[in-house]
Amino acid sequence: MQKTNIMQSETIPRLLFKMSFPMMLSMLIQALYNVVDSIFVAMVSETALTAVSLAFPLQNLLISAAVGTGVGINSLLSRRLGEGKHEEANHVASTSLFLAFAMWVLFVLIGVFFTKPFLALFTKDTELLKLSTSYSRICLIVSFGCIFSITIEKLIQATGNSVQPMTMQLTGAITNIILDPVFIFVFGLGVNGAAIATVIGQIASMLLAIIFFKKNEYISIKFKDIKPNARIIKDIFQVGLPSIIMNSIGTVMVSLINKILILFSATAVSVFGVYFKLQSFVFMPVFGLNNGVIPILGFNYGARNKKRMLDTMKLGLVVALLIMITGTICFQLFAKELLSLFSATEEMYRIGIPALRTISLCFIPASISIILIASFQATGFGLASMMVSIIRQLVVLCPCALLLSRLIGINGVWYSFAIAEIFGLLFSVIFFIHVYNKKIKNL
Repeated sequence: MQKTNIMQSETIPRLLFKMSFPMMLSMLIQALYNVVDSIFVAMVSETALTAVSLAFPLQNLLISAAVGTGVGINSLLSRRLGEGKHEEANHVASTSLFLAFAMWVLFVLIGVFFTKPFLALFTKDTELLKLSTSYSRICLIVSFGCIFSITIEKLIQATGNSVQPMTMQLTGAITNIILDPVFIFVFGLGVNGAAIATVIGQIASMLLAIIFFKKNEYISIKFKDIKPNARIIKDIFQVGLPSIIMNSIGTVMVSLINKILILFSATAVSVFGVYFKLQSFVFMPVFGLNNGVIPILGFNYGARNKKRMLDTMKLGLVVALLIMITGTICFQLFAKELLSLFSATEEMYRIGIPALRTISLCFIPASISIILIASFQATGFGLASMMVSIIRQLVVLCPCALLLSRLIGINGVWYSFAIAEIFGLLFSVIFFIHVYNKKIKNL
């Protein structure tokens, strides 16, 4: 007999805390890893830091594919559990593991054949190209730990358990932080050492994920069931594919912005890479909140409980705003101190201080968009989240950055982020009104 799921029995504040806080904490640790990793790399040289920044789009593509598919898995599985279709939920889980394996094979091929040609589009510097290529290849070819840990994390989250995913992420991040200086400095592997520490941390997270998954009380699958199911794959990618595209747009955006910035200097690319590491301290907790909100919304959408859905969204918006307001204040007041963590040169300070202060203006409108997008993903309308990202990052941000960089210089690139986020918020509100009227209002 199936136990009563906390998604339908717990009060919303307690449920959101239970679901989101562990994920927010684990993502803060993940953000800490991102920053510590770059701090160690910056100690090697500014060229090494630039190499990792150039490799970021390929890493982001990997994470986007795994997380985007995971969003589709999470949404579908939580809805099936909310509908009481437990056998169908098992089939969703088994198909998800097959998709994880197929995704790993794809990224091995990308790592082997496409890494160097892609990175060569952004630099002709032989040393920089060599460092960024080797770093990227290690991360992509040995990506099975990353992909399987994310997939299983989303499966476990959908059953209402957020403590285990937190523990998995903590294990990976802490392992990574400990091994970084060992491989970079003790073994003298430099940038490659950072990549090796990264994949070992991901494998550690995956191994713990497998242990937790075997003990899950809501999902039960057998090895022979891990095979493709066309109907389930279609349902997963109905939400997951727009999310993959939405997140992958970040890869295109970062690549285009790097292309614009490198015309100014390699230091400008390093500053942009540092910004992305630092902003993760602000965005990662909100994404953790988002990861807690989606299964609650998805379950209660399946159970046709409108009040619990709306209560979850209202509380999520308040928490997201508080986090982003705090982040904005920190970036405005302590920009120089934040840059100093990365062995900043005078040139990095000159470019980076106005960059951090200007881009952080986008934090507050972004917080509202992120929570609204959770409602699109939870109700199976992932297309709306994809459209918001396309509008924000490709239609507005990149053209605006190119135009303003030519009109007012490098600061125009930073202003384009705030402009794009305002457009993103506008369209998020428009799409939410549509989703509410079509899917939520009459529950």
